[in-house]
Amino acid sequence: MVARSRNRGAIMIEDKLKEDMKSAMKSGDKLRLGVIRMLLSELKNTQLAKGEKLVDADEEKVLSSYAKKRKESIEKYVEGGRQDLADKEKAEYDITLSYLPERLGEGELRDVIRKHIDAIGGGRQSFGQVMKAVLAEVGGRAEGKTVSTLVKEMLQ
Repeated sequence: MVARSRNRGAIMIEDKLKEDMKSAMKSGDKLRLGVIRMLLSELKNTQLAKGEKLVDADEEKVLSSYAKKRKESIEKYVEGGRQDLADKEKAEYDITLSYLPERLGEGELRDVIRKHIDAIGGGRQSFGQVMKAVLAEVGGRAEGKTVSTLVKEMLQ
């Protein structure tokens, strides 16, 4: 959905968020507007902390982190019997995901992991190296927890 690099004339996540914020204001979509404002705030705070302009990978990392927090909140609310709050978090999670690159399916992720296991070598001692290589390749297209589970499974 979101293109890769400003250098190639593509739209960065921040630019897309600003465009969509205008649309959400015009349409009166308060939930989307609130999420977009929060995402823009997260990006701005990260930029200020970093002290320089964010690149695509930085923006994806910030949004992935925000999505991960939403997912954790959903689990906690469901455990606590607060389905109403879980539903609200789920809506925010879905909106956030719409700005991230499409997630890899399990089959595609297994292929990437297999490629790196073959290149690095199997065995439990190579877990860290395989994780680092896989996460570097897939970036925000897979959750670290999912990658970790699959790598452990495939190394055994």
